[in-house]
Amino acid sequence: MWRNITSSAISFLVVVTFLFGGVIIWGQNSYNSEGPSETAVCLRVDRGASMREASARLADQGAISSPMIFRIGADYAGKAGELKAGSWLIPEGATMEEITRIITRGGASTCGTEVIYRIGVTSSEVELRELDLETNRYVERAAYDPAKDEVPAVFAEVVAQADTRFVVAIAEGTTSWQIVEGLKAMEVLEGDLADVPAEGTLAPDNYELNRGDTRASVIARMTEAQERIVATAWASRDEGLPLENEQELLVLASIIEKETGLSDERRQVASVFENRLRRGMRLQTDPTVIYGITEGQGVLGRGLRASELRAATPWNTYVIEGLPPTPIANPGRASIEAAVNPAETDYVFFVADGSGGHAFAETLDEHNTNVAKWRQIEAERNQSQ
Repeated sequence: MWRNITSSAISFLVVVTFLFGGVIIWGQNSYNSEGPSETAVCLRVDRGASMREASARLADQGAISSPMIFRIGADYAGKAGELKAGSWLIPEGATMEEITRIITRGGASTCGTEVIYRIGVTSSEVELRELDLETNRYVERAAYDPAKDEVPAVFAEVVAQADTRFVVAIAEGTTSWQIVEGLKAMEVLEGDLADVPAEGTLAPDNYELNRGDTRASVIARMTEAQERIVATAWASRDEGLPLENEQELLVLASIIEKETGLSDERRQVASVFENRLRRGMRLQTDPTVIYGITEGQGVLGRGLRASELRAATPWNTYVIEGLPPTPIANPGRASIEAAVNPAETDYVFFVADGSGGHAFAETLDEHNTNVAKWRQIEAERNQSQ
C-alpha cells in the first residue's frame, strides 16, 4: 500500500512540476511577446506610484494583456522598485520587457511635449502642447500660422529636443495641393515631393511622425489608409447606388464633404445628390464651381459670381451632366460611408437654414420657400453688421 501511495505522490509531483514549468514558460513567452497595442500610448507615472498602479494603467490603455505577468516579469528582472515618474511613450506592439525598460530607465519624459502640424481647409497652424501631469491631458502652450508668422523661438527649441512627439493633423476636405504644401513646411520631414497626389486619394486623419521621415513616406501612409477606407466602404455599399466604381464614390464623397460639416446631415446630403443622379438632374453644387476656379490650389476667399456659375469647366456641375471627372477634395471616412449608405429620402434640394445646417426639400416650391427664408436671414445679418 505504501508503495502505491509513494508512487502516486511521485506521479502527482511530476505532473505539478510539469504544469508549473509550463506556466513559467507561458509567462516568459507572454512577457517577451509583441504587445496588443495597435497605436503608441502615453503612460503617465505619478511620483510615488507603484508598479501595480503602472501595470493597471498599461492594461487600461491596451498596452499589456496581463498586469500580473507584467509585475512578475518586472520583479524577476529586478526592476520592480525602479519605476520612474514621468510621461513615457510606449510604442505600438511593445513587449512587456520593452515597456519595463522604458518606464524604469529614467531621463526626460518621452511624450510630455508634442508639436502638431494642423493642415486645414482655410488655414494651417503649428501648435505646441504639453502634458499636464495632474489631468493627463495636453494643453496648448503656443501656436503660430506658418504662412504668416516666423517660427517662434520656443518651437525651435522644442523641435530640436530628441523626446518631442510630432503629429500632422489633416482636416477633412483639404485638397491634395494643400496637404503637399503643408508637408513642405514641416522641418522635421525630409525629401522632396515630385508630384501632387491625385485629388481624393489621401485620408484626412492624424499621423504620428518621426524626425527624419520622408514626405513621400507620409504621403504613402495617407494613400494606403484611403485605399483601405474606400475598399471597405465599397464592399459594404447599398444596392442600387448610381455609382459605377470606387472613383465615382470618391468624387461624390468629396462633394458631400464640402457641402456639410454636420455629421447628422451627411447621409441626407448624399441622398439629395444620388436622387438627382438617378433622375438625370444636374448636381448644381457650388463647391464644384469653386474647384473649377482654383483647381484645389488655395481658397477662393470670396463669393461666387453669376458668370462663374455659368462658366464651363470640367467640374462645374451647373453646366456638366453627372459627376465631375475627379474629386474636389480629400473626403473623410464619414463622408465616404455616407456616399455608400445614403438616407432613404425623396429630397432633391437643400439650402442653408441659418443655423449651420441645411433645409431639405422634395419639390421646387418647398425649396423656393426655404431659399426665401435663407435670403431673409442673410439680409438681416448684413443689416446688423
